[in-house]
Amino acid sequence: MKTSQKNTRTVYLITIVASLGGLLFGYDTAVISGAVGALENFFVGSLQGGTEEAAQAIFQFKAILTVCILLIGALIGSFVYRFYKRTTATAIVAFLFLLLGLIYYYGFLKDTNTLTDNLKNSIFGFVVSSALVGCIIGASMGDRIANSIGRRNGLLFSATLFIISAFGSGYPESMNVFGGTTLNAFIIYRIIGGVGVGLASMLSPLYIAEMAPANIRGKLVSFNQLAIVGGMLVVYFVNYFIVKGQPDEWINTEGWRLMFLSENVPAILFLILLLFVPQTPRFQVMKGNDSKAVKVLTNLNGEFRAAQILQDIKQSFNQKRSHWLSFGWGIVIIGILLSVFQQFVGINVVLYYAPEIFKGMGMKTDASMLQTIIVGVINMLFTVLAILTVDKFGRKKLMLIGSLVMAVSMIGLGFALYLQTGGFTPLFFMLLYIAAFAMSWGPVTWVLLSEIFPNKIKGVLAVAVAAQWLANLLVSWTFPMMNNNTCLTELFHNGFSYWIYGVMGVLSAVFIWKLVPETKGKTLEEMEELWRHQNKN
Repeated sequence: MKTSQKNTRTVYLITIVASLGGLLFGYDTAVISGAVGALENFFVGSLQGGTEEAAQAIFQFKAILTVCILLIGALIGSFVYRFYKRTTATAIVAFLFLLLGLIYYYGFLKDTNTLTDNLKNSIFGFVVSSALVGCIIGASMGDRIANSIGRRNGLLFSATLFIISAFGSGYPESMNVFGGTTLNAFIIYRIIGGVGVGLASMLSPLYIAEMAPANIRGKLVSFNQLAIVGGMLVVYFVNYFIVKGQPDEWINTEGWRLMFLSENVPAILFLILLLFVPQTPRFQVMKGNDSKAVKVLTNLNGEFRAAQILQDIKQSFNQKRSHWLSFGWGIVIIGILLSVFQQFVGINVVLYYAPEIFKGMGMKTDASMLQTIIVGVINMLFTVLAILTVDKFGRKKLMLIGSLVMAVSMIGLGFALYLQTGGFTPLFFMLLYIAAFAMSWGPVTWVLLSEIFPNKIKGVLAVAVAAQWLANLLVSWTFPMMNNNTCLTELFHNGFSYWIYGVMGVLSAVFIWKLVPETKGKTLEEMEELWRHQNKN
């Protein structure tokens, strides 16, 4: 075998191993979809009846929710200090904590520890979305972990968290080492898994990008996005075969546990395979291990290119970073809004709650799980199509068309539910929505985020990613509060929340049309000049 062919094969094998981090990202975030109904029955159902144990569980839930909000608030505060001087930042953070504290107190803490309709839906929503708290924490830790223990070792840590979370989420009673109720033990284990997702979401593409030769880097990094939607599709099949032919009683007591335990298969495989791949050359140079870096570079690029790439890596460390506001607020706001709108259009409501949505359309458990597989297939196929066409049609056009089709789909789905139209109509709107998202806002948002920020302020990307996870948490948490609200259900037959997401689709279209520049064919240097010119004006 020729040396170049051997090098290429090595690169692809390493990329496949690292992409398992993306697969676990998709697997862990989507595994909850099959267990949603069982989790509501197992955890929220047990709180009804007004017993002393239920009151204690509600009290502990409020306590852990308080800790989570304080953690997220602290992370937001740390970002604020990067933008402003200390005095101004302190005033802004103090105001935000006061405002959020008042909303949180009067919305949750002030109520007695009895299970009101609003509290029940809030607990249910947080049980489903609690992993996203960990995602926010993991994403914010990613840069520090990558630079301290390395990209590969960070992924090893992530794989370990996936394994702990899989066992703990499946059997929170047996693995409850926290001293609280089973409900809170489950939430904590989901947060632990979320930290793994947050780390993998950053470290997997970073590892691939730093290992891949420049001429095939874009193609190899795109494997990570395919692995994410592939992980979602895999877990939809796993969930289907777990519940197929089983009675609801078994699913509510044992079936949901197997769904979480199944994550151990790819997580353990990921952990083992990572032991056989090297640290990235960039990290080795950062730690002064030039000889090890050269060895890896030679294996991946050949001896002729290794020395030059090593020199390029060393020169890159000499580039000075600029203040995050060097190009003005415009680029920062656009980056954050790209992330926020990607979630506010409601995609993760569909991905997390799909089986329950299909059940609400009158389908039985097996049929609803089968429809979820169709959602996964559509998501996968149109993501591939987007990756193949984004350089031909451009980013802005795909995003604009996607926004408008999603808006029509969600508004149509809302009216189909409001008018209680059965059969194919609501399913059609759901699948059309998934196709539109997968063709546009799913993968193309990440392309835009990687292109709009000049190299000097790439750190702002961390703010945008954190905003994305926070928006995901808000949407996923609040959906049951709207969808299961007795008053809204009686008035709108579960259509209300989808109209909200439809309006967000319209707003996202206006945002793309008016504010987001086309990055197709532009170098990073040309984008830097664009932002510098706009900032002067």
